[in-house]
This record gives sequence, structure tokens and C-alpha cells, in this order.
Amino acid sequence: MRSLFLALPLFVAAPLSATAETVEVADVDALVAAVGEAGEGTVVSIAAGTYELTAPLEPASGVTLRGAGMDKTILTNAKSWKPSVKTLPDPEMTTKGMDTRAYLVRLQDKSAGVTISDLTLHGPQMHGAVFGWQPSDLHVHHVRVKETLWTGIRTFGMRNARIHDCEFLDAGGRWKRGGEPGVKGGITGGAVFGIWMKDTEIAHNRFLRTRQERQHEFYGIKGRQGKRCRIHHNTIEVNFSIEFPFENDEDNEIDHNVCHGTISIPKYAGGPVPESGRTFHIHHNWMKPGYSIEFVRNGVEIDHNLFDFDPQKDGGNLISGFGRAPAKGPAVFHNNLVNNPGRGVVWINEPYANLTVRNNHIVARTTVTPRKEGLFGFNQKCDFATFAVRDNVVECIGLARPLFRNEESYATTVENNKLVNVADAERLENPKADRPVGLEAPLKFECGVHGEFTVDGWNAGPTKR
Repeated sequence: MRSLFLALPLFVAAPLSATAETVEVADVDALVAAVGEAGEGTVVSIAAGTYELTAPLEPASGVTLRGAGMDKTILTNAKSWKPSVKTLPDPEMTTKGMDTRAYLVRLQDKSAGVTISDLTLHGPQMHGAVFGWQPSDLHVHHVRVKETLWTGIRTFGMRNARIHDCEFLDAGGRWKRGGEPGVKGGITGGAVFGIWMKDTEIAHNRFLRTRQERQHEFYGIKGRQGKRCRIHHNTIEVNFSIEFPFENDEDNEIDHNVCHGTISIPKYAGGPVPESGRTFHIHHNWMKPGYSIEFVRNGVEIDHNLFDFDPQKDGGNLISGFGRAPAKGPAVFHNNLVNNPGRGVVWINEPYANLTVRNNHIVARTTVTPRKEGLFGFNQKCDFATFAVRDNVVECIGLARPLFRNEESYATTVENNKLVNVADAERLENPKADRPVGLEAPLKFECGVHGEFTVDGWNAGPTKR
């Protein structure tokens, strides 16, 4: 399956109309007045300084809020503005019981064409930085979102949005229901949290958790159903990088990111497969946690990634599925480099069908535990007649490990693999074929914010310019 988005450049902002009005402000009263009066096409130019708000700014359609730079213009909450935390965590899928005014910027409902750029949104007492109900053509760029309580940019029904070149620093948190901070439990917030998100690009953003308190655990990007969205060239250094656990996802692309946390795409039975045949395409990412992808999902392709794990941290399977409902697939895992898969490459608790694992190079080194189980663990009720493991290089360095964890898995079609120190190799027919074994082409790509890292085969590090 060919990428739908790979050839597309980062969206470029449309030029402002020649009749656009620019209103320059240099104090908080002028800022509030200017935003309240601004009509479509107005640019509110905010001078350098710190602006302490006592209520959210509510820009109308077509309004631009533009600072003097994210290090220069800072919008924050006044100490007197302290929304109650009793509504945290928010209910995720509905605004009922949610305080949509506990945000520094609250877009007018169904606004179109709002731009926010070149400033910092610092909300230590705010639930989040930006809230929008069914916004279209939202453009957020060169914005730092810093120290919000639960989320950063929070939207319902967002479409045609562009969020790029932003920094999300401790932009969310984990809260126990009832609002008690610092307690493990409840639902974790996300720096960008979009419900029913369509035709949106999230690119060249940096997500960082600098504070170690429990309430500052947060997800990078959370979605509840995405259609034709592209998430690319982000550097995401949080515990869960990306989460899309709902049904009816279509043609989403996750590529060229550096992920220090899991990409989670599970759902009951995986959800239906769209006409295009693909729900998610995950490719050309540098994945650093052993528990990299949470499954299951139908219609997914995972290819040309470097999974690069520390053998001293072997607490997860690369692909893990924890559910129980049968899923029909398909899924294709191909042309990936897997360095130190820890517990294993794939473990799926659910019965699954139509899985192909091909043209990968997998190197399993002895882990600190050490792990002895098979590299692939499948539910005994999987439709193994539709499973294929072919054209791979699988090497076990040090401790030999089997390919499979249970007897039923040996019904999988296994052919044309190069198996080195694989404990159950003699049980596998593994006939040779006239096809390439291992990667079909060398793996080399740039990833992270503006390609700040380069993956060159097994090696990855800062890009040399």
C-alpha cells in the first residue's frame, strides 16, 4: 500500500488579505478589548511581555493572534483566575461536566480560520491552553504550551487544522476524579487532544515532560477517531506518544517521528476497514520503547521503522494486544529493523486473522531478565491459515529463543527466512524461495523536528548538516 501523504509538503499558510487590519496591543486590557472587537481578517499583534488573563480570549472566525515570539510574548492566568479542578479529568467524549472556559483561549464555537502564533501559553492554573468546538482551518504554529493541568490544545470535531513548529512542555497531567492533584489514577490528559479529527496535520512539534511529579504525566497526541490525518516529524518524549483507540479511523499516517513512548491504536475488534483498505500507516519512525505499539487494529501497515530498544529494559512486547474480541485484520509488518525486542516482537491476546510479517531484520539479544519465550505469541484461536512469516532475517544472539510460543502457531506459513540460533528452527518447514531475505532496500531517513535525527540502518543520531 502506497502512502497517501508522503509526497505532500507541510501546509503553507495562506497569505493575509490585502485588506487585513492589524491591531497592535501592549497591555492586557488592550488585548482583551482587541480580541473582543476583532472581525474576520483582523491580526491582533501582541507586543513582547507577560499578559495575565482573568478570563479566556475568544477570537472569532478569521482572527489571528500573533505574538512577538514564543520567548517574548507570554499569555498566562492571573493568580485570581483559578478554575475549579473538580471537573478534572474531563469526560473526554462530551462537554457535559467539562469546564470549557478553563482555557486561556476558547475559540468561538464552529469558528473558522483562526490563527495563533509566535507566543507562549502558560497555564499553571488552567485545565488547558486552547479549546475549540468544531473548529475548521485552525492554524497553530510557533507556540509554546507550558504547564497546563490536564491538556494543551483540546478540540471536538476539528477539521483541516495545522499544528506545527510548537513546543508542548508539561502540557497536561494525570488526575484522580474529584480533582485531587498528584494522585495516580484517572484519565491522563494529552498535549493535543482531538475528538473526531479530520484532515489535520500535526508536524515538527516537540513534546517534553520536564517535571517528574505524577500529575505531569501526559500523552503527546490523543485522538478519538481520526480520518485522513497526518502526524509527522515530531519529537515526542513522553510516556505515551500517540493514542487513537476508537473505531472508524481512516487513512491516518504516522511517519518520521521520534517516539519515546507507545503508539496506541487498539479498539474492540479493531474497527471496520475503510474502502481504501487502511486505517493507519505507521512508517519511517524511530521507536525507542520496548512496548512500541498497542494493538489490535484492522487495516494497518507498519513498515520502514527502526525499533531500537535497550536490552536492560525488556518489559514489553514490541506489538502488544490486550483485548479479547476477535479481529479480522489485515495487518502487514514489513521492512522494519528490530533491535532487541525484549519479551518479543508480537504478542496478541485477541484472536486475529490476516497477519503478514515479512522482509524484516530482527536481532534478539539476551535481555537482563533473561527472556526465553518465543518471539511471536498469538492467541490459540487465531486464523493461522491467514498468517505468514516470510523473507525475514531473525537472529538470536546469546540465548537461543523459539519463533513461536504455542503449538497452534506452527500452522502459520513460514517460508524463506534466514534463522540464526532460533530454538525451534528444525520444527519449521521454512522452504527457500527466489525472493530477497531481509529488508528490500537499506533503511535511511530523517525524523523528528525538522529531521533533527537520522536513521541509517541500525544507527541513529543527530543529523549532520
